[in-house]
Amino acid sequence: MKFLHAMLRVSDPAAAIAFFELLGLKERRRHDVPQGRFTLIFLGVPGDDGGEVELTHNWDEGGYAGGRNFGHLAYEVDDIYATCRRLQDGGVTIARPPRDGRMAFVRSPDGISIELLQSGEAKAPAEPWASMANTGEW
Repeated sequence: MKFLHAMLRVSDPAAAIAFFELLGLKERRRHDVPQGRFTLIFLGVPGDDGGEVELTHNWDEGGYAGGRNFGHLAYEVDDIYATCRRLQDGGVTIARPPRDGRMAFVRSPDGISIELLQSGEAKAPAEPWASMANTGEW
């Protein structure tokens, strides 16, 4: 088997795409389905033709609460601290900072939890992350 994608329903496609682009993903393709009144947007990690994130925008919906019980997406990153800094600089709240140099959680504009895991061994604890408190549930 091969992982193909995880589907996330989004209220604001532009905000969702901006979030995932900050994370490092790029839009690969998009399908507007006027008869069904929805748009599908597929994003992936450049250079990795593996699994994708499918953003589904239902044109007439009024908002989704709590990510519709979705757990999380997980991504391995080369530098957990640099990734969290880039996301924070882009206005993303770090829900669970990478205090241990190994793992962090952030949320998309629609409340979907994204787990970030340090590639290889954990980095040594470093400030400002080591002393940061959680900013929310992940």
